[in-house]
Amino acid sequence: MTTPPGLPGSSPHAQRTLPQFLRFLCVGVVNTFVGLAVIYVCKYFGGLDDLGANAIGYAVGICVSFILNRRWTFSHRGAVAPAAIRFLIVSAIAYAVNLLTVMLCIHSFDLNSYLAQALGVPPYTLTAFALSRLWAFRTEPAI
Repeated sequence: MTTPPGLPGSSPHAQRTLPQFLRFLCVGVVNTFVGLAVIYVCKYFGGLDDLGANAIGYAVGICVSFILNRRWTFSHRGAVAPAAIRFLIVSAIAYAVNLLTVMLCIHSFDLNSYLAQALGVPPYTLTAFALSRLWAFRTEPAI
C-alpha cells in the first residue's frame, strides 16, 4: 500500500526529513549534557565564575553540535570551513528567534518568564534544523 500524495512520508524528501529531525534532536540532547558538564567542570575544578564557565561550555557545545550534525544528522561531505561559518550564522539566527519569542511572550503576552523560556525552545529548534538542512549543511553543486 502506498501513501497518498501530499501526506507525510509520501516522497523521498519527506522520508529523509523525519529521521534527520530525530537525529538533530538527539544531537541537541548530547550537546546539552556536554555543555553542562563543561560548565560544571570549569566552575568546580577551574574556579571560573558563571559567565566564564558558560561561555566555555557554550563554545564546546557549538563545536560538538557542528561535528555531530555535520557527520551524523546531515551526512555533509562538503568543505568544512564554509559549513562551519554557515552553522555559526544559523546558530545566531536561531538564538535571535528564541530571544524574540521569549521577549514577545513576556512583554506582549504577559506570560511567566519560565514558561516564556520554555516556549522559546521549539522556534529555536525548528529554525536551527531548517536552516541547517537547507543552508549550513547543503552540498555544494559540482562545477
